[in-house]
Amino acid sequence: MNAKAAWWLERIAADGAALAVPVHALPFGIGRDEDNGLVLVASGVSRRHAVLTLDPGSGRLMLADLGSTNGCFVNRSRVEAPRLLDEGDIVHVGSAEFRVRRADAAARDSILPAEERTVIAAPGSPLSEQFVANEPAFLALLGGQGLSAAVQPIVAAADGRVVAYELLGRCTHPGLPTSPMHLFSLATRLGRAGELSLALRNHGVAAVASRLRGATLFVNAHPTETGLPEFVPGIARLVREHPGIELVIEIHETAVVETARMRELAARLADIGVRFAYDDFGAGQARLNELSEAPPHFVKFDMALVNGLAAAGERKQRVISDLVRLVIDLGSIALAEGIEAEADAALCREMGFRLMQGYLFGKPVPAATL
Repeated sequence: MNAKAAWWLERIAADGAALAVPVHALPFGIGRDEDNGLVLVASGVSRRHAVLTLDPGSGRLMLADLGSTNGCFVNRSRVEAPRLLDEGDIVHVGSAEFRVRRADAAARDSILPAEERTVIAAPGSPLSEQFVANEPAFLALLGGQGLSAAVQPIVAAADGRVVAYELLGRCTHPGLPTSPMHLFSLATRLGRAGELSLALRNHGVAAVASRLRGATLFVNAHPTETGLPEFVPGIARLVREHPGIELVIEIHETAVVETARMRELAARLADIGVRFAYDDFGAGQARLNELSEAPPHFVKFDMALVNGLAAAGERKQRVISDLVRLVIDLGSIALAEGIEAEADAALCREMGFRLMQGYLFGKPVPAATL
């Protein structure tokens, strides 16, 4: 059966280019012998290692291991019985790694002619990680499947009154990690962290807009987004679509790298009536020059600086106090993140923090519960 137009196996060449091996006829053998559809010259590959067939009911490829010593794996799980394959699945045959593709999926960089059916795989880990196994689920998330949102209160330091909320992206897709940190790690591997940030922000603002009328909402921006020409127009669109919410854009410290660029971004945000904050201040380099040249409306001190501050040494307390005074002198509002103990909150009040955020004042709650 000719399946050349239906399926192909993507691999990564030595120079990093994406190449494709057409599944040109079924059954399609994989192994070291020359009569296989795909001849693999690779460590750990048997003479007749595996075979691909077509499942007549679903039209999907099916992978069967032919009793090889080192086995076959689909998405890093060993194949014990014939296994149906989906678009985007990661297949390991011995030490060789492939991604399953359909010809009507994303465009290919280059296609190997069917007669060039020999692949030499470099020795290495039996389960290399050239591809990301759950990429299809991630792309579905970017399309809206499994996006969710939570908010955490931000309070006035003086009396604990809730004055704002921070929007926090969440994921409920069963094929993806629920932890935002792990989710962004996956997005970074795929080169799509900015797209994930945008999707979470757009979904989250829409989810809470009707529930937080008149409230101030702090929303995050990934460092890869802020320098893009479409970033500020996208924020302006959110403002137009949700006029009941006053947005504050959190700019991560790692994005604050050029004074001129920060001044330009600050001016563009001011033009659309949006304030901004420096997020995680002090987590890495406290970029004091950029802070002074393009002072934000808010400076969010990283929780590593203020959590446990009351029990810290006098030297650290003095450094934090000096930084707070600097922020205030620049006309910005100092916000302490990660407050969990009343002793820390009391000391932060003495230092001049006007806003606080942390479990002491409220944990993140799903947007739907507001």
